[in-house]
Amino acid sequence: MADIQIVQEHNLSPERARAAAQQVADKVAAEFGMQWRWEGDVLRFERSGVEGALTLGAQRAALQIRLGMLMSAFRPAIEAKVTDKMRRIFAAA
Repeated sequence: MADIQIVQEHNLSPERARAAAQQVADKVAAEFGMQWRWEGDVLRFERSGVEGALTLGAQRAALQIRLGMLMSAFRPAIEAKVTDKMRRIFAAA
């Protein structure tokens, strides 16, 4: 299993941070075919071979992704895309 951990700092209110996280979830779900659900301030997502969580804090969003054996081959591409999406969305929000 391959793990990806990304932390994105932000200066957003809790409501705006949640809206930004929702944008990340919507884009990633559409691109990678994932299902997601909110559990408090944690956005959990999964699909075959991938599971993870985006945890919202007061000034940061922490993303953890666990890739299964087959998906681990795509780790660099997945990490680059998700890092870019988080940076753009949280900075723009």
